[in-house]
Amino acid sequence: QVQLVESGGGLVQAGASLRLSCADSGRRISAFAVGWFRQAPGAEREFVAAISRSGGTIYYADSVKGRFTISRDSAKNTVYLQMNSLKPEDTAVYYCAAGVALSGTYYYMQNRYTFWGQGTQVTVSS
Repeated sequence: QVQLVESGGGLVQAGASLRLSCADSGRRISAFAVGWFRQAPGAEREFVAAISRSGGTIYYADSVKGRFTISRDSAKNTVYLQMNSLKPEDTAVYYCAAGVALSGTYYYMQNRYTFWGQGTQVTVSS
């Protein structure tokens, strides 16, 4: 059983940094590709970043490229999203999700992910 729990969200000012964590209490996350998605108030949930099972393939949304970094630590059964130079438009609930058999554009597609966390709120004030 994969049970994803996000943490690390909070309220920060524009320009600050946060690091989100996605931990799996079932210790199976190393077997999955993991994506981060976010949903702002009144908006649809959107892709942010994804990392393959090995960590060798990484994708970012254009809106976060150069500011966010996704990584994984298999020993800690955790995937991270380092967010730098935060902007007010980054305000959203951030979700991590795990999936298998992902390749190419599948990483961007929410319906390709099987397991989801409950989300963590990130609020960036101007």
